[in-house]
Amino acid sequence: MTTPSPTRSRAQESRAAVQRLYIAMRHLLIRGSYKPGGMSGKTLMDSLMVLRPEIYGSITDTERVELNGLHYVFQRLPKGIEECRFIRLITREGYENSHFPPIVPPKRRRNAYRIDAHEVYIEMTRGRSDIYDILTHLTFLYAEANKIYRNSLDSKGRPKREWRLLAEIVEHERKGEDFSRETAYTYLSTLLGRTYDEVVVACRRFATEEQVSSLFHITYWLGHLAKEELENDADREVSFSSSLREKTGHHHYGEVWAEAVKALLLERGLIERPLHIVSANLHSVMNTLFAPASTAQKLRGNRNVFDVARALSQPDYRHLRPLVTELALKNGMTELVDTSGSNIGVQLFDTAAFDSELVSRELAYVPAADPNRAPVILVMDYAFGEQAYESMDELLRPYHVPGEDTVYDMPVASINIMGKAGILEGVKGDLMIPNAHIFEGTADNYPFHNDFTAAQFANQGLGVYAGPMVTVLGTSLQNREILDYLLQSSWQAVGLEMEGAHYQKAIQAATHIRKSVNPALKLRYAYYASDNPLVTGHTLASGSLGVDGVKPTYLITVEILKQIFSA
Repeated sequence: MTTPSPTRSRAQESRAAVQRLYIAMRHLLIRGSYKPGGMSGKTLMDSLMVLRPEIYGSITDTERVELNGLHYVFQRLPKGIEECRFIRLITREGYENSHFPPIVPPKRRRNAYRIDAHEVYIEMTRGRSDIYDILTHLTFLYAEANKIYRNSLDSKGRPKREWRLLAEIVEHERKGEDFSRETAYTYLSTLLGRTYDEVVVACRRFATEEQVSSLFHITYWLGHLAKEELENDADREVSFSSSLREKTGHHHYGEVWAEAVKALLLERGLIERPLHIVSANLHSVMNTLFAPASTAQKLRGNRNVFDVARALSQPDYRHLRPLVTELALKNGMTELVDTSGSNIGVQLFDTAAFDSELVSRELAYVPAADPNRAPVILVMDYAFGEQAYESMDELLRPYHVPGEDTVYDMPVASINIMGKAGILEGVKGDLMIPNAHIFEGTADNYPFHNDFTAAQFANQGLGVYAGPMVTVLGTSLQNREILDYLLQSSWQAVGLEMEGAHYQKAIQAATHIRKSVNPALKLRYAYYASDNPLVTGHTLASGSLGVDGVKPTYLITVEILKQIFSA
């Protein structure tokens, strides 16, 4: 009998840990609450320790606190959460009409409300993926908090001098008083189990984020709450509102969002025109169409889309961005600000209203011979995980006009998905062109004909990889062994992301089962690599692409628009 290789065994063990995590989190959501220091919290913690996700770095080290992982997590959680013993996950329940000021993390569009000194409420309106994502982050935080607490005690279990002095530093910082940062870094080095240099770099990194507390503050409060729980039985608790438990999984926000989009199409007289759906950020399509023309007077020289986009990403030229929006609004763009709670913004582009002289020359745009058949481009902001199924499924359903007997099928001519993904072979900024999506940990797979080919993106100075993409349950739960297996095995996956299979599940239901949209519509998927989790220092926790993301983003956007205009 063949003995399984250690790597394969470790990958299987990790896969089982992911399944245990998700089963446990789903159970806790149904139950309504849990205590991180109790048996349920220990189950989550143990599974996370077995998994050892790459993004959480040194989570299993008993002394060294993971600094990059902390920064990544606090960019996605509300400021001040480190002070709160009680965290309640809610749906949209009216707090936007209260006097509680909303707290929005810099890297995740979700509102939170600080109810009092000990409790924070966080809105979850983007489906189960959002809930599982935040529970994973909280489990990581509690693991690091316990390390800080252990590091704060001497061999006899008494608080170290550094811990008492850190409390004084945090109070000085709160009052806006001066303190010796070099001395503070030294205390922090002991409590975090990291070198002085590592602490200095981390503190400066945290300080660049206005919506994130300082590392001094975070270290003290994480350790303080762990101390209160372990020494004084002041348990931490995570709970879920009854409204959240009732609405999760029932497309509540996706339906409201899609109805608003269709009502706008009807209002603008665009409901029966060829519709091209683009899932992307809310600046690249607009910039690709109109940025060169709108900034021509300010940016001298014969500049193409890529040069202008790179300039607009720089702080010195960000003041020019409103000029692009202004020109787009005069040339057929309509913005739909999301009020549904889905946090998916929308732009509509009526190409019949374009001034062809103002459209970027790279797109080879020619006005439609019949304005009544001119394409309409619907740009929807990125969905999050399972929310992709909810939003696309509702968008592709026929539109029943409220109060009337009129029903419109959605005249979808193409669906274009531009996404960020982790790459398994290559580097940040490279491209992935999928031919199938595979659900992680299941036999569910969605092969499809991609109207994009790798050859379309060749010879651009970037690596281009074609093959299956794995749709993962969460980017925070991937480790080296699972990813290496997906790359090296017969799956031969080229990357991982969170939305592709969800989108494809909705599209195939609409085209082949419900038959509510044209089964011959064009599908175009292309991803650019935001990270390579198999390469140390290239995970999502190491930072964003920055300017390096301009070229792949706009290469994909240009190709999407060229294909739409040539249809």
